[in-house]
Amino acid sequence: MIDSYKHKGLRKQLVESIKKKGITDENILDAIEKIPRHFFLDSTFQNLAYEDKPFPIGAGQTISQPYTVAFQTQLLKVKRRDKILEVGTGSGYQACVLLELGAVVYTIERQKSLYQKTKVFLPSIGYQPKFFFGDGYKGLPAYAPFDKIIVTAGAPFIPELLIEQLKNGGIMVIPVGSGDVQKMVTATKSETGKVIIEEHGTFRFVPLLQDKANDN
Repeated sequence: MIDSYKHKGLRKQLVESIKKKGITDENILDAIEKIPRHFFLDSTFQNLAYEDKPFPIGAGQTISQPYTVAFQTQLLKVKRRDKILEVGTGSGYQACVLLELGAVVYTIERQKSLYQKTKVFLPSIGYQPKFFFGDGYKGLPAYAPFDKIIVTAGAPFIPELLIEQLKNGGIMVIPVGSGDVQKMVTATKSETGKVIIEEHGTFRFVPLLQDKANDN
């Protein structure tokens, strides 16, 4: 895998593009400029890797549009050493952004083929989240509570089990909606445990799959 000057130049252009769309957190922009997104794509799509678009990664899943990754991450207000649960590992790109920000990342994936692929791939390019195979709706209660939770697929509702695993003072970012379009939602848990829900525009995500994990 080669990360050429051309790739780095294209990443700079991508960063400028998402900055113009409203991403202001310099640490997030720096992370996106650093991570070689073309490594995450099949050869068919590698020439398009630095367009601000989602692309298929297999198992009916996609690597999210970079702007969407940056937008969700900005809502999360990541601090160094934050313990973050990511629901939906997918390609692993979002996890890498969180790791670049200094977070400790626990990531769960229910598609076994993606889980197995990403668990090998991310360490090979220098990223070491803690990987789990299972149902994201249930989270990781054995490792809770989390400072932050990010859900990278569209959910028809906010899973109560995930709210329970969020620390008081924590933030969860989740796309909510049962159709093709979801509302980006933050669920902020106050220091007393009260949950405040806010909406932040509409996005498109693949659905968050429930119940038994998929062995395919």
